Amino acid sequence: MYNPVVAAFVLVCFECFRAKSRDDEFDNREGPNQFKNVSDDGSTPSNATSLPSSGNGIQLFRAVNDEESMTAGSERFTMADILHATSNWSPSNKIGQGGFGLVFKGRLRDGRMVAIKRGRKDAFEHRLLTEFRTEIEMLSQVDHLNLVKLLGYLEEGSERILVVEFVPNGNLGEHIQGTYGKPLPMSTRLDIAIDIAHALTYLHLYADRPIIHRDIKSSNILLTENYRAKVADFGFSRVGPATDAGATHVSTQVKGTAGYLDPEYLNSYQLHTKSDVYSFGILLVEIFTGRRPIEVKRAKEERITTRWVYQKFEEGKVIEILDPQIERTPAVMSVVDRLVNLALTCSAQTKAQRPNMKEVTEVLWDIRKDFSVAHQRDLRVRVDRFDNKSNERAQANRLMHPDTNRRRFRK
Repeated sequence: MYNPVVAAFVLVCFECFRAKSRDDEFDNREGPNQFKNVSDDGSTPSNATSLPSSGNGIQLFRAVNDEESMTAGSERFTMADILHATSNWSPSNKIGQGGFGLVFKGRLRDGRMVAIKRGRKDAFEHRLLTEFRTEIEMLSQVDHLNLVKLLGYLEEGSERILVVEFVPNGNLGEHIQGTYGKPLPMSTRLDIAIDIAHALTYLHLYADRPIIHRDIKSSNILLTENYRAKVADFGFSRVGPATDAGATHVSTQVKGTAGYLDPEYLNSYQLHTKSDVYSFGILLVEIFTGRRPIEVKRAKEERITTRWVYQKFEEGKVIEILDPQIERTPAVMSVVDRLVNLALTCSAQTKAQRPNMKEVTEVLWDIRKDFSVAHQRDLRVRVDRFDNKSNERAQANRLMHPDTNRRRFRK
């Protein structure tokens, strides 16, 4: 017979197991693996050398050039390889479209699944050629677990093709907007934010030269089946200022996406690593509100999401800004103020007011750890509550049917 108390208890126990598994995974993500120059299996390359550890004990790594090591993007492909992989550009293999062109999934002759980006052929071909070569240049210099890996490329006639690793679970924007139907819990959203922060920290501080992504947004964050985040699309990227020579910024024309674009860079044409910090702050707001940076269909006071969030934060009404799909648990409410404060600090109007990405990452780790502890406490309270209800119902049943209980004991 169906017993609602037992069913509820089983459900809570399952949640405890699932949360424990998630927290075990969270524990495994700490420590040395976070700022490594890593391969896909998470191992440290044999040619890695350690750098001084960060303030919170995280060991940092950087790859050393090695003539024997295979550099990113070094594989060579022919047009026959590409046509075979995509079944002659079959529409059934199309998985996306961006400013550069169409994106197809494909299977190489050795069985590997890859993503293949095919450049558009139109009046903007010269600009696309610049983006194509920029992406090759940038991705060939980096190797990190949270960056999409360049496998190779093909430039033949009017064809410009990039072959990158296949990330099967869509992009962050699709998940936030509910395209996949399954809402992201707060724990997963925090993990994704940490992954993105690690990628940007690596680009800004531990690549051979500082790299500014310049187009951090939810559609450029791809997710694996385990919801690990990978930053993609380096077409707008630029090498950062040579800080060892005293440079503070790079003067360049403005590129990026409306809503995520650093206003200081927009006005001054001076690009800085903290332009990425601004974009990350806007993305962090999107992660916990479920709203795009600009929501033209909303009421006037809610159209610019960060302004609306700031107003609610000042009014002490942070619960109103949370994505309705996020469960309002005590654990969530214990960290939301700090999360909002971090996002607003990152998206400050001037770079002098913003932290760097390494500082952002450390704050996010503290928030995630506190959330994990509070979440486990919440689950224990729920289990105890169901235990108490079960005992109360059993006691009430014995009082209401004493004869039945006596007969049971006689047997």
